[in-house]
Amino acid sequence: MATKGKNTADADQANTNFVDPSTKIEAIKNLIFGENIQEYNSEFDTIKNDILAKKKALETLIEEVRSELIQNIDNLSTDLNIRITELESNIENKLDDMDEKKVDRRQLGQLLVNLGEKIGKE
Repeated sequence: MATKGKNTADADQANTNFVDPSTKIEAIKNLIFGENIQEYNSEFDTIKNDILAKKKALETLIEEVRSELIQNIDNLSTDLNIRITELESNIENKLDDMDEKKVDRRQLGQLLVNLGEKIGKE
């Protein structure tokens, strides 16, 4: 039982010798920066807030540009579809005109035979 009491005393002494690392860091900061630590913290907070504000502004700008690009792509797509439709219509009209101007040889031959027969009867 005496051994247990000694171990507990040793543990208590170890706990008192153990210092929280964050406390050591704070003490070092105070030694290095001294009274200016609050000023530095304030400046860092200001810079951090400025960076966050600029980040939000950039994200907003990126979203606006993305939205504008999508709209422009949609407009371009619509314009291209309209132009393609017009070209298809023009090609169809040209083909129809060519078909009307083109004479079928069989039809022409038959017409000439019929014309010759009519001339021969008169």
